[in-house]
Amino acid sequence: MNKTCLECGEKIVGREDKKFCSDGCRNAYNNKINKDSTNFMRNINNKLRKNYRVLSELNVDGKSKTTRAKLLSKGFDFEFFTNILQTKTGNTYYFLYDQGYMLLDNDFYILVKKDL
Repeated sequence: MNKTCLECGEKIVGREDKKFCSDGCRNAYNNKINKDSTNFMRNINNKLRKNYRVLSELNVDGKSKTTRAKLLSKGFDFEFFTNILQTKTGNTYYFLYDQGYMLLDNDFYILVKKDL
């Protein structure tokens, strides 16, 4: 039984369950499959990554305070987050993966990090 590479179509030599002729073909195939399909998706993912980097940079210790102005000056966009956590006490935290923030008084924010 002759198998061919899923990326380039070359004949595969080696293990029976092998799907690619080389690491280069495997990487190229997976990069094509996993790339963002539209500019819309790519732009949103870029904004999420940017917001995550800003929170990570400002919240080194796992819990800290900052101001709205400081977040905005670093390019943070409050419209983009991955999930919302509503606590039993009624507080609302907005998260970007494991980094979160909650509005306090006077445009201050508390930054937190979830233990995963």
